[in-house]
Amino acid sequence: MFSTPLVRLGAWLLACVAPAPAAAGTEILWDRYGVPHIFAENSSKLIYAFGWAQAQAHGDLLLTLIGEARGRAAEYWGQEHLQSDRWVRLNGIPARARDWYRAQPAEYRGYLDAFARGVNDYCARNQRAVAESRRAVLPVNGADLLAHYQRAIIFTFVTGRERVEGAARSWEPAGSNTWAVAPRRTQNGKALLVQNPHLPWSHLYTWFEAQLAAPGLNAYGATLVGCPFLGIAFNDSLGWSHTVNTIDAADLYELSLEQGGYRFDGGVRRFETERQRIKVKGNDGRLREEELIIRRSVHGPVVAERGGKALALRVASLDAAGSLSQWWDMARARNLAEFETALQRLQLPMFTVMYADRDGHILHFFAGRIPVRKKGGWGFWSGIVPGDTSATLWTEVHRFEELPRALDPPSGWLQNANDPPWTTTFPAVFDPDRFPPYLAPRSMSFRAQRSARMLDENGRLTLEKLIELKHSTRMELADRILDDLERAVQTRGGAEARTAMQVLSQWDRSADAESRGAVLFEEFTREVSRRAGRKGPFAAAWNEREARTTPDGLADPAMAAAALEAAAAAVRARHGSLDVPWGQVYRLRAGGLDLPANGGPGNLGIFRVLGFEPAAGGRFVASGGDSYVAAIEFSSPPRARALIAYGNASQPGSRHGGDQLELFARKQLRPVWRTREEIEKNLESRQKF
Repeated sequence: MFSTPLVRLGAWLLACVAPAPAAAGTEILWDRYGVPHIFAENSSKLIYAFGWAQAQAHGDLLLTLIGEARGRAAEYWGQEHLQSDRWVRLNGIPARARDWYRAQPAEYRGYLDAFARGVNDYCARNQRAVAESRRAVLPVNGADLLAHYQRAIIFTFVTGRERVEGAARSWEPAGSNTWAVAPRRTQNGKALLVQNPHLPWSHLYTWFEAQLAAPGLNAYGATLVGCPFLGIAFNDSLGWSHTVNTIDAADLYELSLEQGGYRFDGGVRRFETERQRIKVKGNDGRLREEELIIRRSVHGPVVAERGGKALALRVASLDAAGSLSQWWDMARARNLAEFETALQRLQLPMFTVMYADRDGHILHFFAGRIPVRKKGGWGFWSGIVPGDTSATLWTEVHRFEELPRALDPPSGWLQNANDPPWTTTFPAVFDPDRFPPYLAPRSMSFRAQRSARMLDENGRLTLEKLIELKHSTRMELADRILDDLERAVQTRGGAEARTAMQVLSQWDRSADAESRGAVLFEEFTREVSRRAGRKGPFAAAWNEREARTTPDGLADPAMAAAALEAAAAAVRARHGSLDVPWGQVYRLRAGGLDLPANGGPGNLGIFRVLGFEPAAGGRFVASGGDSYVAAIEFSSPPRARALIAYGNASQPGSRHGGDQLELFARKQLRPVWRTREEIEKNLESRQKF
């Protein structure tokens, strides 16, 4: 069907104001930032409307993700999707999703079906609002949602094609920050929580913000597009956030190929072999087929082969079909006991859980399906594991009681910035020696150190102060080494290095839009790290006894001075000035806006993380990092502020693509409206079902 941007804009606006036919008693109130507040008389109707809302805000994206999760994207859209289809099929995602769907209790299977109906009904009644090429995916079904979940969470976060294929990352795409502060550390005696995932700003990682209200539930938060339940949320009593934890819940096993099989326990075992046909759409619209041969060892599918060796992938969470229902029950919990009852099902394949509640409790739980291994530490299991013996083949996962759990620590605060659980608070509440050595590494990044410093040094906090700290762009690394660099330049530096040091001496040590010196310092860190190589540039390496003050010092002052001189030459050549403002080089672009950025890479010790991609004119454009952000005070009722940097819709014609970017650039969060009175005062449109 022919569709122009103007036609699609009109269709989108019509969908906003036209009532959606369905059962009576359900209503979506869309606020002026495009957040749906869904009120329904029962849970099934609520989830139906949530599917409708996601299709309205992200229809093209949602159908794309479902098509990819089916392993049929190449059939729908062509050759460029073939590798994705191979990965999905190789890992058995579509078939396992059907098995999971059949294994769901009737209640939760009904919710999956309701969400799918909401998507299908929206697309059927608003055909011009959805791209014709994406409508090939329809109808969506409940098993599709489980396939999408497996692909997005298990085979991206837990395993990841990138890890398996050895692809490099230019920044940390799957990171997060989160804080929980107990009442004794706040001015008004109310617990505080910060939800702050860092993900790419597109495709599989796109957040959708919503309020879901029905009898027994009034939850507010966000989920990845295509998920029928909230993944990060709060209600009147409690809330939680997630970070990607340091977890090894999947392993690559090296197999020695022999006689058409592989060596195992002194003999040769045959592979289980399956042949599938993948349809691929050509430029002329015709379909051709490619054969996919899947070989499975006792460990799992073979994902790579070379020189008489093969790699097989084993994943611990493939029998955990209840992750989505666990999130649903977490959102319905009314207190710590009910929340932990949901956690104890241990269906989440990974993620740190950070929690706070109205009763004043704060909790850090290191969640995940973590294999029970017979021997070996983190280094052994994070590499390629010998697969020729059953001694390395794990078959069980650790119980809830065996995983790190910190409740109401003496410090009154908990933090996680993708660091291991051992550094969640100080004084430390965990002894790593009491846990298996493969459970998590022992380390603490500069970003995590900045996180802990801000909580520890700022006394009694308010919601407003917490939001201010959350937006900090101060570089912990700069605080750690600039004094050493200055001494190195004084004794070993040339004229250009001394000029550069003058700029750094006057710099505010932050990556704010107007910060002059941040671009130079970032270039210096790259140059000094390149010259130092694997040994690193620091005089003192990180150690557990000084977890928050190491690494420290510069091991080679002469090399550091030379690195600064080279960095200065590069910055001057690229930007014409050593003190070019950070926001002149690093930009925020969305919805037709082009704004100076603040924030930067977490490896510099910046808490407000942004990742960038190169753009024209020597500029860089934000492509990920701070995405959904919320700060909650557990008063009665809760007070909260939130933001999605790129807006709450991606559908062409939506006015909400990029409409929050200016707030993001100003380091501001917008108010969260949860009562009907608040929502009505900020209402954009209403839909009744």
